[in-house]
Amino acid sequence: MNVERTFDLLDRYREHFVKNDALCAKQGGKWIQYSTDEYINNARHFSYGLLEMGLKKGDKIITISGNRPEWNFADMGMDLIGVIHVPVFTSLSTAEYQHIISHSEASLMLVSDKKLFKVAGPAAADAEKPVAVYSFDEVEGVKNWQEILTAGRLNSGKHGPAVEEIKKSIRPDDVASLIYTSGTTGKPKGVMLTHRNLVSNFLAAAKVFNLKPEDKYLSILPLCHVGGRLGNYQTQYSGAGIYYAENMGTIAANLNEIQADGFDAVPRVLEKFYEVIISKGNKLSGMKKKIFFRAVALGLRYVPHGGNGWLYELKLRVADRLVFSKWRLALGGRVRIVGCGGASLQPRLERIFWAAGIKIINMYGLTETSPIITINRTDKGNVKLGSVGYVIGDVQVKIAEDGEILCKGPNVTPGYYKDPELTRQAFDEEGW
Repeated sequence: MNVERTFDLLDRYREHFVKNDALCAKQGGKWIQYSTDEYINNARHFSYGLLEMGLKKGDKIITISGNRPEWNFADMGMDLIGVIHVPVFTSLSTAEYQHIISHSEASLMLVSDKKLFKVAGPAAADAEKPVAVYSFDEVEGVKNWQEILTAGRLNSGKHGPAVEEIKKSIRPDDVASLIYTSGTTGKPKGVMLTHRNLVSNFLAAAKVFNLKPEDKYLSILPLCHVGGRLGNYQTQYSGAGIYYAENMGTIAANLNEIQADGFDAVPRVLEKFYEVIISKGNKLSGMKKKIFFRAVALGLRYVPHGGNGWLYELKLRVADRLVFSKWRLALGGRVRIVGCGGASLQPRLERIFWAAGIKIINMYGLTETSPIITINRTDKGNVKLGSVGYVIGDVQVKIAEDGEILCKGPNVTPGYYKDPELTRQAFDEEGW
């Protein structure tokens, strides 16, 4: 089936990917899995509950939460009825939350836990117009999001037909999300992203990552970040099981527990892995240490697809059996692909992970481009290590006379919310 709006992913799930581990998270030391049907039903019940509360197409809901399946239930529930999702970072101050609540004109806020409620709750309480606050975790004195789900289940007969009609009215160019990005100066700007923006980008990314329904993918980047959002959607499109990392300190353990086939990362995560691996190598002695660092030296000269010739490839197979296979084993034994962005990646790290059989897909983009503009590939003739790759599908790039990178395509935002002047400044007369 064609996917033109983000919530079309739910119908695609039902049609192609009936599975037990669509979305997974660790609670109380145990991985909790949500099936395809549970995902779809929770999203629909959330949408019914919102309608029962009186929310309508065009309203805004803020989420302030770490990565968890409930984020997706709420996200898709909003999308189904045209409510605009405003996901916000968990690291902001009360004053910053106040600005976003006011500027977005949000009417409801979802927080994940007590700690975040203490910071964001006062911002909602001081808002010019009432902002209802619900939490994912049980927080004393705060309404729980399960109340919305329950209201939805009890009124499914009433609101089910209405949701179907609203879905038909939602067009690809309707705004699906509002993401606040500060850039480098001033107050956060509200970047409007449409269904077309998000969908065009995750469809193109899915072709590059080429994940399989049987794969398991560890999600690390925050879902409120446009990069984490992209990875979340493209993984769902591919039907791979999504497992949310507990925190930055448990990534290696989580990769091992689920035996992940891939994960997303920022360069610092890969630097940490490399530092730990090298520190273990330094603790070796004698011939083992010599073999280890010979493999490292070999890996730092890696060229994809046999570019160094047959003798190098022969040495690499030996190094893989003696050293690099153990690197993969430390990350669960199955990792083959990693999406990386958000900062500059050291080329030597990219090269040595490729040598170890872990393909790093480096990319470049920004919130306003949903986010990918360019992305590296893995196939022969289309990969260049040390770069951020070629332009992603359906996107155009050119370099202005002053060196500025100009972009045009279905991934590009229609503009900044309630700021026509800033929007005008961001585009030239040809739409770049």
